[in-house]
Amino acid sequence: MKNRIYLDNAATTFPKPPVVLKAMMRCMEEYGGNPGRSSHRLSVLAAEKIYECRETVADFFDAPSPESVVFTYNTTYALNLAIKTHLVYGSHVLISDIEHNSVLRPVDAMAKGGYCTYDLFSTAGDSDAIVEEIRRKLRFNTRMLICNHVSNIGGRILPLEKIGALCRERGILFVVDGAQSAGTEELSLARMKIDILCAPGHKGLYGPQGVGIMISGGEYYGRTLLEGGNGIRSLEREMPDFLPERYEVGTLATPCIVGLNTGLKWLKERGVENVAAGERRLSFLAQRWLGENKKVQLYPMSTAITSTFCFNVRDKLPQEVGELLDARGICVRTGFHCSPLAHQTVGTGEHGAVRVSFGAFNTTADVEALTDAVERISQE
Repeated sequence: MKNRIYLDNAATTFPKPPVVLKAMMRCMEEYGGNPGRSSHRLSVLAAEKIYECRETVADFFDAPSPESVVFTYNTTYALNLAIKTHLVYGSHVLISDIEHNSVLRPVDAMAKGGYCTYDLFSTAGDSDAIVEEIRRKLRFNTRMLICNHVSNIGGRILPLEKIGALCRERGILFVVDGAQSAGTEELSLARMKIDILCAPGHKGLYGPQGVGIMISGGEYYGRTLLEGGNGIRSLEREMPDFLPERYEVGTLATPCIVGLNTGLKWLKERGVENVAAGERRLSFLAQRWLGENKKVQLYPMSTAITSTFCFNVRDKLPQEVGELLDARGICVRTGFHCSPLAHQTVGTGEHGAVRVSFGAFNTTADVEALTDAVERISQE
């Protein structure tokens, strides 16, 4: 919709770069065959484009090989896949106190089913304090640690390199939720000793909805979550015991994968750090200007500035503020953002908060419009 200010990029970035839309349309018009299923040119071209995206993703995240990249529907599916296929029966799991429901719910479901136990570790303090907190929570049977890189309610960046080093030292599988950091913060599987990275295509990588990634940092594969055809070893009843085909079932979303590949290339051309710096600058301005309003409560999780932050307006419910902003043509998200743990940790209250998240296409004028609208709303 024209003339709207979109500040909900943590949910999905919008708009998408025009080159992404063109690449997806070209895919559907010119080589929309089913990849890996046939020997005709349309199928072969589709398979080649998918492999090209594997190469782009592997290079972007410093992964071992293109084959280590597994395409999924979204980050939530990727995290479920990582957790439910790699978790060892009778083991103990650690997750942070700011995790999204895409981590909390599958781990809790496995625990309630008697498959594992789990604990939360605090993310308060500096990086050394977080690592020491993890050490205190470790048990003899801790086999998996899952945490996000950047909180989806803003302002907290976890020290992945130090956590990864500890996990590698103790033989713990390190799973990272990169939903809010892929495309805005450096993510290196090799340097950070990440065993499995899960990320979306439709957020900071500027691809479309409908594609996510699970990247393996080594020869890690466990049980299967789904079984079915994928064009590989069709005479066998079991799924292949190698990546990525072990976890890719059925027809892949070729147009979405093509869009992701194009979004990644667009992002690299603009410069990841340049895009991230622009988003952080706008977030800093918005928080500074909103902070001058005595009726606005900001919820910083640390001194770090990320592209996302939350706030509330005194005497108004977050949902009400969201509706009033929407009436003024400004799109934000309200409530608990699928992260009750993070909201409890920050203390936003029983109704959650208003979330603002910037993307590559936002401007200083958008910040001015937001702060002016919140000022008027706070006085109503």
